Amino acid sequence: MTATTAHDLATCDALRLTGGSLETGLTSAEARARLERFGENLVKVRGGTSAWLRLARQFTAPLVLVLIAAAVVTGFLGEWVDASVIFIVVVVNAIIGFLQESKAESALEALMKMVVAEAVVRRDGKKIRVNSVELVPGDIVMLAGGDRVPADIRLLETKSLQIDESSLTGESVPASKRPDPLHADTVLADRVNMAYAGSLVTAGTGTGVVWATGDRTETGRVAFLIAEAVDLTTPLTQKIARFSGVLLWVILALAAALFAYGVLVRGGSVIEMLMASVALAVGVIPEGLPAAITIVLAIGVSRMAKRRAIIRKLPAVETLGCTTVICSDKTGTLTQNKMTVQRIHAGGETFEVSGTGYEPRGAIHQGQITMDAALKPALHECLHAGMLCNDSAIIEKDGAWSIAGDPTEGALLVAAEKAGLSHAAIHAGSPRVDMIPFESDHMFRATLHDHVEGRRIYKAGALERLLDRCTHMLDARGEIVAIDTEAIREVARSFGSKGMRVIAFCRRDGSHVSGDFEHHHVSEGLTFLGLQGMIDPPREEAIAAVAKCQAAGIRVKMITGDHAVTAQAIAKQIGIAGADIVPAISGRELAEISDADLPEIADRTAVFARVAPEQKLRLVRALQSRGHILAMTGDGVNDGPALKQADIGIAMGITGTDVAKGAASMVLTDDNFATIAAAVEEGRGVYDNLIKFLVWTLPVSVGFALILLTSVVFGLTLPTLPVHLLWVNLTTAILLGLMLVFEPPEADIMKRSPRDQKTPIFDFAMFMRTALVSLIMLAGSYWVFFYEQNSSANIAQTRTAVVNTVVAVASAYLINCRSLRRSIFSIGWFSNPRLWLGIGLTGVLQLIFTYAPLMNRYLHTAPLDATVWLRILGVAVGALVLVEVEKKIRRA
Repeated sequence: MTATTAHDLATCDALRLTGGSLETGLTSAEARARLERFGENLVKVRGGTSAWLRLARQFTAPLVLVLIAAAVVTGFLGEWVDASVIFIVVVVNAIIGFLQESKAESALEALMKMVVAEAVVRRDGKKIRVNSVELVPGDIVMLAGGDRVPADIRLLETKSLQIDESSLTGESVPASKRPDPLHADTVLADRVNMAYAGSLVTAGTGTGVVWATGDRTETGRVAFLIAEAVDLTTPLTQKIARFSGVLLWVILALAAALFAYGVLVRGGSVIEMLMASVALAVGVIPEGLPAAITIVLAIGVSRMAKRRAIIRKLPAVETLGCTTVICSDKTGTLTQNKMTVQRIHAGGETFEVSGTGYEPRGAIHQGQITMDAALKPALHECLHAGMLCNDSAIIEKDGAWSIAGDPTEGALLVAAEKAGLSHAAIHAGSPRVDMIPFESDHMFRATLHDHVEGRRIYKAGALERLLDRCTHMLDARGEIVAIDTEAIREVARSFGSKGMRVIAFCRRDGSHVSGDFEHHHVSEGLTFLGLQGMIDPPREEAIAAVAKCQAAGIRVKMITGDHAVTAQAIAKQIGIAGADIVPAISGRELAEISDADLPEIADRTAVFARVAPEQKLRLVRALQSRGHILAMTGDGVNDGPALKQADIGIAMGITGTDVAKGAASMVLTDDNFATIAAAVEEGRGVYDNLIKFLVWTLPVSVGFALILLTSVVFGLTLPTLPVHLLWVNLTTAILLGLMLVFEPPEADIMKRSPRDQKTPIFDFAMFMRTALVSLIMLAGSYWVFFYEQNSSANIAQTRTAVVNTVVAVASAYLINCRSLRRSIFSIGWFSNPRLWLGIGLTGVLQLIFTYAPLMNRYLHTAPLDATVWLRILGVAVGALVLVEVEKKIRRA
């Protein structure tokens, strides 16, 4: 084959280029040879990252490298207990990260399932069934209703063939197929002479020649785009990496400065100063930070799962918290993916139809009045025609309603059922005699029925193909009157402006039909019955969710494969900001926009229609280039590349294809856009809690290090020992700091604007808070230290008092950190009971640390009098009050 596309070729040219024969098909020998040449008809899964490399990556973060270096030096100096504890923290954190990342390595495997197990082909002049993996270019394939298309096929013959391509194109209505050649620039969604792998035949039959198999199909091309899409780090991991890098250099600089000062200025021994420097480094390093990051994200995953959002990639749990744009697919995401009749025009009157979906629950209304269709002859006859000119059926199974057949026909059945018309009774009273099937060239279907008044013809289809053939119409009383074509066209335009698909209905006496039922029998003398306007309606909960997201400063954009008018109308109904101001941009228009101009245009446009997979990916990249943190929702194969490229991809769990789920970072188990708003809230809470942990842990670590640094600089007796540093860091990080990750989201969290990703994780406010608490801890500890020295306490008792002072201040400051902005008196004291449990357990451990003989022996501690505890408590309460005053000043 020399051509790259087949839709612009005549059928004879397609056969010639593929070497196929419509009459005989390929020979078995030729099929085997081509199978060797082209390979199996499978989308090959591209290899992911090897397990050992994923494990090795867990040890490359700057903060982890700092911990490893500290452990090595600590071990070198003979402090094996300290070194072992640090190594355990590093290894446990690496294992958790490795296991979580391993769960997200199957993004492309689902593409293997997009091809059916068998296909009907013509080989050696015979019609046979073969395994679809054995299909080769040139094979002649026969398609029928219910089949899944096994390869990309250039259609040669069709008979009322309709194919649901929504998973590939995003088009909610099945495409009517015909074999005629098209212009070369025809977009994928409009290539009506092609059948694409993975799509579903909903009606009719067709025959075609296999044009592409495996990776060369459109599905295979999407798989390649998914593989090529960049796996982006999240804003959190980027900031943690930058913060850890800065922390690394600060720690090294402090340790080096301490070592140089101690040796050169104070005249200390090299070994002694080296041990002091390592102790300082161990004191500054927040050993609990790697575990806290993993745990806070894991808790976020658990909370989101309870709210029907499954996280596949652990760091992505916080990304929604700083999302600025959500790009949403329309069909099945913002809408129900169920065509529904919403308005009917009959007898010169317009009626509204309540209820959505395929469940026949609802009614016909005119204003506030519920109508009885039996009392409106024209309305009744219009619904009657929609039910008779129909080959679909409504199915109810286990309380769930669905359609067998074409969704448009299904919508007509549901509308008639809502008006009280019984499918069985109507068809029994007017049995079908013959039919002219729907063909895209003619855009109508006609049926011939035996009726109590004689034979009758019903015709349904596009208004432009029916109206000019009508000479009369039914009025409100059911009387035949002269037709007002301009009034009917105006109603149709009104329906269309709201994104509705408009179906027209008419009838005529069928007594003139003898023999075969032909087109000329329905070409004139028709009586117009009415119009039915239908649409894939928006989800009610999606409307509220979009409003909630926009109130939180998140812009919502619709990127769909559906038509521009329909997409724009749905966007307006949902309330997407800007949809009523800036017109939708189509895929054809998008193709003409340069890469330089696209980011600005994409930023201001709310609706993109008839968009191809590559264009979705291009739009995502354009918006990211404007600095947006992007969430992309979708459910189809065509959404895969964009889902993977987005900062967080969100797939639908029920209607979503396995390909979309595999490429996404998050899956909504209820296919409910409203779940995204809940996930945004949880994501913001996750980030908040992690920042709270950092704001708490840094002053505790820095304060303890300052105590040690001050003693070396001024030549004082060490108030604490290096082993005390490690004891405090590890016990408080686990029992105190990690309790902050259980804090529920604050009440105003969805009233804040999205976080600016450029804001550093360690900003000026955090610096000031760290300095304040560190100095409080330094001053309070030395006050206790000197007080105990002057009270004739021994050095073990003095050091024990200092360690308990540090832990008491850390516990009090933990209460402050439950909210970084608001007063602790306004957030509810017991909304996080785990925090009080952590403080209680820490108190028990400190009592053991102070009074247990084993601790006294190995950690060099000593029992304290009750009066000492009063002084320690006074320092802690003072720290809590000072931090609350600082928060009040900042709020003011």
